[in-house]
Amino acid sequence: MPELRVAEQRLTVAPASNLLDALLGAGIAVPYSCRAGSCHACLVRCLRGEPLDEQPEALDAQRREQGWRLACQCRIVDDLQVEVFDPVRDGLPARLASCDWLSPEVLRLRLIPQRPLRYRAGQHLVLWTASGVARPYSLASLPDEDPWLEFHLDCRQSGAFSDAARALRPGDGLRLGELRGGALHYDPDWQARPLWLLAAGTGLAPLYGILREALRQDHRGAIRVIHLAHDASGHYLAEALAALAADHPQVQVELLCTAELPAALAELRLVSRQTLALLCGHPDSVETFARRLYLAGIPRNQVFADLFLTRA
Repeated sequence: MPELRVAEQRLTVAPASNLLDALLGAGIAVPYSCRAGSCHACLVRCLRGEPLDEQPEALDAQRREQGWRLACQCRIVDDLQVEVFDPVRDGLPARLASCDWLSPEVLRLRLIPQRPLRYRAGQHLVLWTASGVARPYSLASLPDEDPWLEFHLDCRQSGAFSDAARALRPGDGLRLGELRGGALHYDPDWQARPLWLLAAGTGLAPLYGILREALRQDHRGAIRVIHLAHDASGHYLAEALAALAADHPQVQVELLCTAELPAALAELRLVSRQTLALLCGHPDSVETFARRLYLAGIPRNQVFADLFLTRA
């Protein structure tokens, strides 16, 4: 039977046990969210031994060489010693510059990291509260232009991080964890191609950053932005999108409520086979978008999607 060691604790576990489950079962506080290797909240560092990693490509080579693994994707096949990610020791300190409500349900956080953070529009970060609650959130800010890191939190439902975020005030400290690449990005080679950005809820956050990145790089093709919300109050960036459309004639913005979605999607018509589509939001909404885009004739390899997975 393999032995799992964490600090002074020594645990005997069944062979092939999931590492995250073993840690949680022993009462060791390890944050997690998606259990799919996407959010990177459950980082642990292997100090001795090696687990069976079912998704080694989820971390970059540098992280893996440092011993980091995603606990949710690892199985214990031999004796193993690990340490959990410590936001005080391993995270990047950041100060909350502002927190304000963009709508009754969407809270915007703007953070100033202790040192500059290199990132690309469309990436996401794991945020840690002072009490040790961690969740991944997409960046809505534009690198090298915005002086802060911006995040849009959907606070419609109660959650450990969103509940803690409601009590945050400017000047409060948070910690930044793993920076994740994600599927969404802007490629300068796309400048002349039509670009469709389809978002549901706060899935708009990374696409807002990518839209601004495309315009900063003088994107010449038509850009169509579709934002789906449960009702009109959910279009929390309506004014900002309207301002971008007013300044850039190639940008078209459509704000849809849930009841309007089927008819609007049925009217989608592909103008060019060179069209690229970026999708973000709840898996059900992204699947609905992707299915319609396929029927409209956009090749699957020209569709990029990032799912906002709920906690398993």
